[in-house]
Amino acid sequence: MSNSNESSPASDLASTGAMALLGGAAGSLKEKWDGSKGQELMSTVSSSINQDTKDYLNEAKSKIFNPAYLRSPSVFFGIGEERGFFVEKQPGLLAERIKHNLTFFYLNYTLITAILFFFTLLTSRAIIGFVFMGLVWASFLKATAGGSLTIRGIEISQKKATMVMTGLSILFLIYLLENVFWWTISSSGFFVGIHALFRDASMHKDEEDKVEMLGEFGGEDAAFLNPVADEPESNV
Repeated sequence: MSNSNESSPASDLASTGAMALLGGAAGSLKEKWDGSKGQELMSTVSSSINQDTKDYLNEAKSKIFNPAYLRSPSVFFGIGEERGFFVEKQPGLLAERIKHNLTFFYLNYTLITAILFFFTLLTSRAIIGFVFMGLVWASFLKATAGGSLTIRGIEISQKKATMVMTGLSILFLIYLLENVFWWTISSSGFFVGIHALFRDASMHKDEEDKVEMLGEFGGEDAAFLNPVADEPESNV
């Protein structure tokens, strides 16, 4: 992907026009989708999934993407800590640090990857491909609004046509987003790797990270391993 440091009025106008066209295509696509049997098809697919699977997916989604696991910038960058970043030379401790950082900051890493993907997409020519695909889908939904599609005298049901169209769209997206995908993965992977290697977040622990104490510390939550919130002092 090539980036240019200089921008011209023509390129700005082209970018503005592309975004306007994309918005119009998205609106047209939504209108055609609402007027077709697309929602009925999605309802049929959803109803075919048993309730246990739905509950499992919903539970996993609510746990994985829980906003409570998104760490604040001060925690993520170690602001105010004496040694927020340093080189760990012992392999065992380094492996433990990487493991902890990947589980503790996973939602931050995911957000960074998503932001990089979004901005990379906006600054690439792939946005034109999305506009084209939106127009194709709008035309497709309009053509199949009657419940079927006729090609050279052969009538194809809307369900089968939609499945074929979805498969072609996936292949097109794979081709279209290949460079965007690899750029995003490489750049975010580099940033995540550097952060996971050098960020010492051992003082930050969730309930799942707490160390179970044995022996003379049994039943206690040791402050030096499992930091706890300060309790107000009681005046006697």
